[in-house]
Amino acid sequence: MNTNPNSSPLPDLCIVDINDVIPHETGDEQRSRPLMRRLEHAEIFTNPPVVAAINDGKYVLMDGANRHYALKQLGYKHILVQVASYDSPFIKLGVWQHIVADWNARDCLRNLEAIEGTSIRDGWDSSAVAQVLLRDGPVYGVHANVDGVFERNAALRDVVNAYHDHATLYRTPLTDPSQIWSWYPSGVALVMFPTFAPEHVIEAAVRGAHFPPGVSRHIIHGRALNVNYPMQRLREDASVEQKNEVFKMWLQQRLSERSVRYYAEATYQFAE
Repeated sequence: MNTNPNSSPLPDLCIVDINDVIPHETGDEQRSRPLMRRLEHAEIFTNPPVVAAINDGKYVLMDGANRHYALKQLGYKHILVQVASYDSPFIKLGVWQHIVADWNARDCLRNLEAIEGTSIRDGWDSSAVAQVLLRDGPVYGVHANVDGVFERNAALRDVVNAYHDHATLYRTPLTDPSQIWSWYPSGVALVMFPTFAPEHVIEAAVRGAHFPPGVSRHIIHGRALNVNYPMQRLREDASVEQKNEVFKMWLQQRLSERSVRYYAEATYQFAE
């Protein structure tokens, strides 16, 4: 199969029962609350969450946890998703780093030191649950005795909880401090996480051992954006099969009108 992202296949879009979509991470209140307010009055659904099919007609939520959470809180029974597969060469699992901003670096470090069952050590260490680089230079490793997905992800959640509600949190793929502090002048610390494998994401979802918000990063070549499907059709009192028939006709019409355009190059969106 050609794995060149310049030839990504047409996205597999469909409507599914919202309860069949299982998150692998906890929700992010900083993002989900404003999103819920927007979706409550929105007339179109722009960017479908991306899911991976697993057993028994269920789906693991790869990306779009806050959109899924917001629609569920608003009472939606069905959701439009893009189905992908970890076996696909067009899917890559990475990690987000966290920029902690608009707070005090020393308070951030004290909160991390106060986490029960963890210790803070000076310097880089690949065995750490997370690495913390302060703006003024010192580097620390957050260490925890973890055995299995539940303990590891609980430690990760504790790390993120130590700063999540006290600071502004930005996600970034960057790891170069000179770039980060230049782009984020209010940043006081960079928290870096280890890499994960797809089976870690699936296990976290199936077993309810959730990652903290905004750690896993799914890079999806051929991601469907700005689909702009009418919200009213998602709200209608109809079966998921009926809604998919309507959606299929709608999508075919969009294709026949040449309203679907593929961009092979990497892009930055300024309307998130």
